[in-house]
Amino acid sequence: MSVSVNEPLKNKVAAQLNLFYLALSFFTRLPVPKTMHYSEALLNKANRFFSLVGLVTGLLLALSYVCFSTFLPANISILLTMTISLLLTGAFHEDGLADMADGIGGAFTIEKRLTIMKDSRIGTYGAVTLVMALSLKFTLLVNLAEQDSNHLLLAIILAEVLSRAVAGSLISSMPYVSDIEQSKSKPLAQAQSSSELTILLLIGLAPLIFYSSEVIFSLLIVLVLFRWLFKQWLMARIGGFTGDCLGAGQQLSELLIYLTLVSYIDKDVFIGLVFTGYSFLGNSFMEHNFMGIVG
Repeated sequence: MSVSVNEPLKNKVAAQLNLFYLALSFFTRLPVPKTMHYSEALLNKANRFFSLVGLVTGLLLALSYVCFSTFLPANISILLTMTISLLLTGAFHEDGLADMADGIGGAFTIEKRLTIMKDSRIGTYGAVTLVMALSLKFTLLVNLAEQDSNHLLLAIILAEVLSRAVAGSLISSMPYVSDIEQSKSKPLAQAQSSSELTILLLIGLAPLIFYSSEVIFSLLIVLVLFRWLFKQWLMARIGGFTGDCLGAGQQLSELLIYLTLVSYIDKDVFIGLVFTGYSFLGNSFMEHNFMGIVG
């Protein structure tokens, strides 16, 4: 009796883990079990866990910064953490941003724009966009670190998670316009049910619980407005989205999250929850309150 009851639950858990492993293998270079099953239908379902992948990368990047900052200055630690980010994802999203900039910036017809996006070579528009994006990201992270290390760590986790939710949500409301067989990129999730979108967004919004209502409201306004404008812009220029566009959406959302948090750098940003723990950022473990000023 117990076997018949537990077996379906075990199968359901295994199926969800398989979807998570698919999402993890799609977005990162992290190892996944060899028993993972792949199909286009499964990849479509795996989009529900895109933001959960961001939680994994966010925690790894936060841990990386903690380790680096133990014996290195903040700016060098941030640069090394950004390098870890590129290694974790294989510069997957940054490549998408550069390709989108080259395609849309370097052509006047939809067909030509899509062709340029599929070209593995980087052009002037892509190079300039990538340099500016990485430079801005570094500057914003340095500003957050100068305020408080806890601001930086939570910001990294929030940005990694929420930016993927914003980018992934575009699948639900736009047509896919690239030809998978000719694309240089991996196959891409092209369908999204309402339940999958709900899971994606709930996971993406979860890190906001550590922030004050004012910051939450500002972030949501900024990201909702960006998503609407970005969608209209893509529809006008290529009639939908490609994998490169989703990567660009993730990168731009991430920058907007950091920009918004930096705008509150001298204000109260965390909610009044007190966490007692140990500091891993100094030369010794010191008890401290893991909180900002009460919002």
